[in-house]
Amino acid sequence: MRELVSTEWLAEHLKDVRVVDASWYMPDDKREPAKEFEQAHIPGAVFFDIDGIADKSSGLPHMLPSPGEFSKAVGALGIGDGETVVVYDGAGMFSAPRAWWELKAMGHKTVKVLDGGFPKWKREGRAIETGPAYPQAKFFTAILNPSLVRGLDAVREIVKDKSAQIVDARSPARFKAEEPEPRAGVRGGHMPGAQNVHYRKLVAEDGTLKPSEELRAAFDAVDLNRPIVTTCGSGLTAAVLALGLDELGARDVALYDGSWTEWGGRSDTPVVPR
Repeated sequence: MRELVSTEWLAEHLKDVRVVDASWYMPDDKREPAKEFEQAHIPGAVFFDIDGIADKSSGLPHMLPSPGEFSKAVGALGIGDGETVVVYDGAGMFSAPRAWWELKAMGHKTVKVLDGGFPKWKREGRAIETGPAYPQAKFFTAILNPSLVRGLDAVREIVKDKSAQIVDARSPARFKAEEPEPRAGVRGGHMPGAQNVHYRKLVAEDGTLKPSEELRAAFDAVDLNRPIVTTCGSGLTAAVLALGLDELGARDVALYDGSWTEWGGRSDTPVVPR
C-alpha cells in the first residue's frame, strides 16, 4: 500500500519523520481535538488544525487556504520541504486523509497516513506523549497542484459533459435525501450522475483501511481508468475515498473542495432528487 504506513513501521521510524495529528470530529461528537492532543499524542507529533489552516473568507468549512497562508501555517508546525510526513487521527481513519490530501494538493510529495491511527497505536501499548507541542518553525513551500482540486465551475461542467465520474462519500440516506443535511440551508440529494460510495465501506472495524479486494468491491461501479472527482459533505471524507482510490492504483483523482455544503447550499445547482 503506497500511501499507508503501519504502526510498526512508524514506531521504527519516529525520529525520521514528522508526525501530524489531524484529528477532527463532527460537532455532534462534542470533542475538542486540540485539547485531546495535549492529553495524549504520538511522541513528537504536532497538531494540524483542519478548521484553522483554512480559507476563512469562503464561508465554507475547512476550504484550502492560499499557498502563502498554507506555507506559513505548515512551516510553523515544524514541517519543512522534503520531509516525510505521517498523518494520523483519533478516530482511526476519518480526518487524517483530509490533511494528507491538503499536503499533496499543496505540492508536498512524501505524505503518508497511519493505518488505524491513534486508536490502533494505543491498543498496541505504544509510547504516548502529553502536553503541547513546541515545534521549531521551518521553511515550507506550498505550490498548488491543480490536478488534485476541483472547484464549483469545474464540477458544473463535469455534471454537464460527464468528463469525469463523481463519487460521493456521504451516507446513502443523505445521498438520497432521506435524512436532512447537518448544515442549515443545505438541500438534500446529490449531483446528477453521481455515484454513492459511503466512506465507511472503506474502513474496517479496527479503523484500518480495508484490503484491496474489499476496496475494489466498494468501488465496483467506478472505472479506475477514467477521471474521478470525490465529494462529500464538506470535503473531509471525500479524502478517504481519494486515499482508497490511490491504494487501488487510480491515477486521475481530484477532490471537490466545496463539496455538498457548497453545491447543496446554492439555488442555481442541479440536485437529484429535488
